[in-house]
Amino acid sequence: MNEKKVVAVIVEGPSDENAIGSILKEFFSSEEVQFAVVHGDITSDYATTIENVVSKVGALIENIKSRYGYKWGDFVKIIHITDTDGAFTKNCIKQAEVEKIQYYEGHMEYSNVDEVEKRNEHKSEIMFKLYTTGKVHNIQYRLYFNSCNLEHVLYGELKDFSDDEKEVLSDEFAEKYEGKVYEFIDFISDKSVAVDGTYRETWKYIEENKNSLQRHSNMHLIFETV
Repeated sequence: MNEKKVVAVIVEGPSDENAIGSILKEFFSSEEVQFAVVHGDITSDYATTIENVVSKVGALIENIKSRYGYKWGDFVKIIHITDTDGAFTKNCIKQAEVEKIQYYEGHMEYSNVDEVEKRNEHKSEIMFKLYTTGKVHNIQYRLYFNSCNLEHVLYGELKDFSDDEKEVLSDEFAEKYEGKVYEFIDFISDKSVAVDGTYRETWKYIEENKNSLQRHSNMHLIFETV
């Protein structure tokens, strides 16, 4: 019998869980925190549509539910953390002979501009659908962003990190804030990173101009206890 309530956290990769997992477990110490690692980006996957994305999120929670023998009523909230990847920007993709999309605070570079524009349109529509979805299986659901990505926000560097580099950086970050959850909250709430306003207002902000390429996050809202 599960006495504790469950906080489900959806992240893109194992280094994301590694970087902030212990922080969230410490903050939500009176609940059980369980992670669903997507191993990719659900918001830019073309198999994800506006029609099926909420049920895809539900399936991730279903996996946690069945793995640990929870009931739907055990879940108190779903925290979904995503990278914006510059998806809300307009007319700032430059053609360049590169193998992966390269991100800068003022533009993106890629060999196929149309492909990135198509990706941006799709990803921004999916993110809009998710952040305007208040509940999944009647559980409070919130989508939080890191712009342009988690590494940019946590480590202050916008570059194409390898998985090995991400692992090293996330290990160091987790170690730095181990047992120091309120120091992390100070860090993520700092004006250099945190977007002011309500949940909806932070999303409206990130949709404007080139904000989804620049270093912003609304993860500080996870820790608001009001």
